Amino acid sequence: MKQPTRPTLSEIRNQWPPTVPVTEAAMALGCGRSWLYEAIKRGDSPVKTIPVGKRCVVVTADLVRLLSGEDQAA
Repeated sequence: MKQPTRPTLSEIRNQWPPTVPVTEAAMALGCGRSWLYEAIKRGDSPVKTIPVGKRCVVVTADLVRLLSGEDQAA
């Protein structure tokens, strides 16, 4: 089985919807999904999340800011 390839910043910026599942965000960040879920649970996630029922989604614009090195305060 082929491993999914890590998306490029351009793909994320231009093709991804406004929010994505934690598993996709983790792949883009190059971390494990369990690590990102734990960071969200602790309240120290590197990206903004939105709770949706019992799960949460990652805000794509914040993911783009983090990956591009843009100032988070902007």
